[in-house]
Amino acid sequence: MSFADFLNAPCPNPVEVPDAEGPARFFNREMSWLAFNWRVLEEAVNPRVPLLERVRFVSISAGNLDEFYTVRVAGLRELAQEGNQRPAHDGLTPAEQLRLINADARKLMRKQQEAWVDLRAELEKADITVVSREDLTDADSAHLSEIFLAQVFPVLSPLAIDPAHPFPFIPNEGIALALQLKRERDGRVLQALLPIPGQIDRFVTLPADDGAIRMLPMEELLLLNIGVLFPGYKLNGSCMFRVLRDSDLEVEEEAEDLVREFETALKRRRRGEVVRLQISDGAPEKLAREIIEELHVTGDEVVEVKGMIGLVSLKELVRDDRSDLLWRSFNPRVPERVQDHDGDMFAAINQKDMLLHHPYETFDMVIRFLAQAARDPNVVAIKQTLYRTSNESPIVEALCEAAENGKSVTALVELKARFDEAANIRQSRKLERSGAHVVYGFINYKTHAKISAVVRREGDRLVTYTHFGTGNYHPITARFYTDLSLFTNDAALGRDATKVFNYIGGYAEPEVLENLAISPLMMKRTLIDAIKAEAEYARAGKPAMIWAKMNSVIEPDVIDALYDASQAGVRIDLVIRGICGLRPGIKGLSENIRVKSIVGRFLEHSRIVCFGNGHGLPAKKARVFISSADWMGRNLNRRVETLVECKNPTVKAQIVGQIMAANLADVAQSWVLQSDGTYRRPDLSEIDNPFNCHRFFMENPSLSGRGSAGAKDVPELTHSED
Repeated sequence: MSFADFLNAPCPNPVEVPDAEGPARFFNREMSWLAFNWRVLEEAVNPRVPLLERVRFVSISAGNLDEFYTVRVAGLRELAQEGNQRPAHDGLTPAEQLRLINADARKLMRKQQEAWVDLRAELEKADITVVSREDLTDADSAHLSEIFLAQVFPVLSPLAIDPAHPFPFIPNEGIALALQLKRERDGRVLQALLPIPGQIDRFVTLPADDGAIRMLPMEELLLLNIGVLFPGYKLNGSCMFRVLRDSDLEVEEEAEDLVREFETALKRRRRGEVVRLQISDGAPEKLAREIIEELHVTGDEVVEVKGMIGLVSLKELVRDDRSDLLWRSFNPRVPERVQDHDGDMFAAINQKDMLLHHPYETFDMVIRFLAQAARDPNVVAIKQTLYRTSNESPIVEALCEAAENGKSVTALVELKARFDEAANIRQSRKLERSGAHVVYGFINYKTHAKISAVVRREGDRLVTYTHFGTGNYHPITARFYTDLSLFTNDAALGRDATKVFNYIGGYAEPEVLENLAISPLMMKRTLIDAIKAEAEYARAGKPAMIWAKMNSVIEPDVIDALYDASQAGVRIDLVIRGICGLRPGIKGLSENIRVKSIVGRFLEHSRIVCFGNGHGLPAKKARVFISSADWMGRNLNRRVETLVECKNPTVKAQIVGQIMAANLADVAQSWVLQSDGTYRRPDLSEIDNPFNCHRFFMENPSLSGRGSAGAKDVPELTHSED
């Protein structure tokens, strides 16, 4: 039995840690996040992962690190520059955290480059070759000349660097070539920059025979055409560099027009201070010095890269025409109960509550729910939160259609959704033009709750059909994020949803909610009270267990409540994909707590918490919740979030006995957090057919939504072998 199988393996022996009652009881948030990104990168060297998916993991790891620097490191950098010495909950000051981050992130970047070197060699064996300009044939050069003149040359802006040409602005994530040139007729030296526009691909496809794929990096194409860009000059030296800028937004709290204020703030973000400069290893000294001086970066903020700059661009190499090197294709299921009712979502929900597990059950059902509401003559009103959605959003299209059909449509659009602010502004303008009422919520809180409410006239009464989600209304990310969708026409939850919309839109703070808790008002208190209740069951000698799953756990009051429950004897198993500030397995503090992280084909995103309620887990009388919130200070104290108690027996059975049980039983994709902050992965070579929860969900139907198909073919925790 593997130690990663939390469903069956016993808790390990606890370890003793001195001063475990002080700041040492918490792991540092930033270092825990870096540990997560190490786990992501490990999938790039995992031989069980298809080759192009491994390339994708390098790109994901690089993109994650970029965002970490532009947001988290940028904030710490600002605090350190201001002389802020206030320690985090783990006792580290901003300056101390920056030193640790810098050391670990540099190791991570070196490992990313090593992974790419190995993958590049494996790709070549699979007939996918990334070539350099030295590898080109005459036919290649002729082909590339046509591509350069037709598709690249028109969008380039070569720029000299001299007193008459000041150093140009390089945007966030912008890449540029810096060049040392010499004029052939008189030897005059010229320094120049060649920014690479983000609108053109990083790789150019070359002609190849027999199905082989040959790709040339864009920077190689540009260096090949220096004579076209700078006629009469010869290249003496060059380097590449890439900048990351502070991307946090500052918004005036008393803004009269919130949309215009955000549009102005987005322009300021584009010009944020540089927080990291990547530059080619061995760059010409004069060029490097000028770039560093002009971008106003210090030594710790400069990273010399021996390898490829901008590894996030490797995602372009993940091609659909090499399906043999990708995950096996998977088609999400349509719930049988919806099929029983000929696609009628209202009839399916009216039968009983329905829980969908995305991406295993298709997110199209959420779109269908709103599209059907838009066209249903009996629907009188739709209320919808929007935090993130796609650019051409079918959700927004349905809301616009509903408004144009004369229905009352209220859309709560969150403008503060980081990096989606501009898209949300466009969506809000579109909704307003259609006649929908658009609300932007609170200035000082983000609205992160995921709620749709459809009010439908049925006979002489109005019935509210409600959707609560753990993830965004985003049909693209719903293909690879695991999330839950609860559909219900429960009257109490309908009233609760209406009160939440009234709170966000009109600041009408609800006095009573029946089956729902929201932050920042009462969710944290509700969670801590439920944890304390479980501790009381343990003290009374009753079975006491907590299972929880989410992205991050760092809220200190919640962590301390979990520690107290552990000391009372509550068995606590946590599936935390990313950041975890809780230290498990410490004697006298957390000996009854285990934590694992699942990293694999799908991004674990659903938020679930189950309390044994005096009956252990799994149990029919357990209390089961789904949520839009992680256990972080921002989610529990500074955001509007939902915590929904699920009371339908089938929905509860699916969450506890299927979704949570499979996550806890997973071995193939699990990393177990140790008391020292490291993560340990089981040696899969010693395990026959290690259980993989993603494969289990892909191969087996869910309990909820089965309809006439029944639940007889829903198996115990097994799946096919490789």
